[in-house]
Amino acid sequence: MDNPTAEARVSRYQGGLSWYKGNTHIHSTMSDGGWTFTQLADAYRGAGYDFLARTDHWVASQAQREAPASDGSLLWLDGVELDGFDDVGSYYHVVCLGAFDGITREMGFPAALATAREQGGLLVLAHPFWTGNSFEEATRWGFHAVELYNHVCQWLNGKGDARPYWHAMLADAPDTLGFATDDAHTSASHPGWNGGWVMVQAVNRTPAAILAGLRAGRFYSSTCPEFRTISCDGRIVSATTSPVQFARLVGPKSVGRRIGSFEGALTDTLTFEVPAEWPYAYLEIEDNCGKRAWTNTLFVDGQ
Repeated sequence: MDNPTAEARVSRYQGGLSWYKGNTHIHSTMSDGGWTFTQLADAYRGAGYDFLARTDHWVASQAQREAPASDGSLLWLDGVELDGFDDVGSYYHVVCLGAFDGITREMGFPAALATAREQGGLLVLAHPFWTGNSFEEATRWGFHAVELYNHVCQWLNGKGDARPYWHAMLADAPDTLGFATDDAHTSASHPGWNGGWVMVQAVNRTPAAILAGLRAGRFYSSTCPEFRTISCDGRIVSATTSPVQFARLVGPKSVGRRIGSFEGALTDTLTFEVPAEWPYAYLEIEDNCGKRAWTNTLFVDGQ
């Protein structure tokens, strides 16, 4: 695939849109979570969240049909988490965002994944490092996205960081999206929550607009730092952020650009020139506690 010239690049991020905080992987008492939907909504709303996705194991959510939000309360997006073996014996967990009909555990993982894809689901490879997937398995099924950070898996055994998988997928499909998630179970054995989230650019605070922003990749993922503005003109990318110690423009393989200070000086602005020959690039920022945030790849197909 030929790399686009700087003039042909179109910025993924748009000006004039609002940011909305959300989590795209949580579990309730409908599967193996410890909190009800009401308890989850109360806790996350209190932590400044705008939306959550219902992604219980093998329970396809019907949140928008049951109780569409219109009163300014926390918004619910529909979804489901599938797990199982594919046709060649590889084991997966996949978060599917969207509303689905006819998905049941009895149909098996391959058929359920195909159904979610046919019904327009946004398919996110969940915690591949924790699951033990290979890079070949990560790229086999053309997933739209991967969880580059999973908070519960990081707490369980340090296997919540899937950035190498993201790069393996980006090498095949430069539009692959990267999500930070909680995978919250809010139980005694899985107590963590509010450790990884997304901030979505959307035209308004409605489930349809936020899901559209997720599908378009107009979000960044974070474990603490904030991107406040992101602008790209095809050649120059600039951003304003919360105070960070390091900022990186990340490209394929070993290439990258970086600013920052080991002496502790902080910055809240960054500017990089993106080389025209790079097939993709994204921004990573890191605060003085080692917490990070990531954009998606900065450019999309202009056609």
